[in-house]
Amino acid sequence: MDRLHLMTVFVAVADSQGFAAGARKLGLSPAAVTRAVAALEERLGVRLLERSTRHVRVTEAGQRYLDDCRRLLAELDEADDAAAGLNATPRGQLALTAPVLFGRMYVMPAIVEYLGRYPETQVSAVFVDRITNLLEEGLDVAVRIGELPDSGLRALRVGQVRRMICAAPAYVAAHGMPRHPAELAGHTIVASVGASTQPEWRFLEEGAVRGYRMQPRLTVTSNDSAIEAVRHGLGMARLLSYQAAPLLGTGELVPVLAEFELPPVPVHIVQHAGRHGAARVRAFVDLLAAQLRGNPVLQ
Repeated sequence: MDRLHLMTVFVAVADSQGFAAGARKLGLSPAAVTRAVAALEERLGVRLLERSTRHVRVTEAGQRYLDDCRRLLAELDEADDAAAGLNATPRGQLALTAPVLFGRMYVMPAIVEYLGRYPETQVSAVFVDRITNLLEEGLDVAVRIGELPDSGLRALRVGQVRRMICAAPAYVAAHGMPRHPAELAGHTIVASVGASTQPEWRFLEEGAVRGYRMQPRLTVTSNDSAIEAVRHGLGMARLLSYQAAPLLGTGELVPVLAEFELPPVPVHIVQHAGRHGAARVRAFVDLLAAQLRGNPVLQ
């Protein structure tokens, strides 16, 4: 069998975690998919998948080969796009990721516009508050908030955000406005478990960074839940400025200890260094970058 066909079948089965699901994805029969994977394993002389009656799991050797297959197939797609020219119409599946609230507030409008503008595209969006591995998880594009480690990713800076403390005016009226970070010990703290059950809040004091360990009275599993608790006057929470921006604008939240805030952190769109040539990726990155750079909340 053709090697590219075998690799394509293997990736589909691994991504779908099953032969039947992989067959449906490719429009092939389950028997044909099973034969293709078996032929590939025989060709390589190594088992790529562990089969059971209910699950298919990629072996350690299979995972390394899967990563290579994804990269090679992506490069072939990019070669096709390059041959078609820079004006090629975006088409095919685009997979992207972003933090949960950022994705809902600022990435989803770009996705909707992208799908409306390019009818031959499909988008799979993964909104999670963790750092994803683009290659291992089969993602094309990610939005990252914070300083970037050295990597093989192409990064495009599109804005910046601040870490800030917020409270409802009613809470401040009842409990007072702290004038120094040390005074937070006397206030009710709301925290999300994205940091830790006993988070450290850092501030800039006289040119040096100092951390304070908080004792949250309420710990929640998501930033939007923390925002809701603070909006109802329970206490104070540390948020990113884009998360608080809508409620700061309406006056439902107010900033606390703004003069002690750390410098802003950057917002980047990142992608595989080799995928810039794919028309579907290039079109989405250009559209999203224009929207984010034009948003005053991210300046």
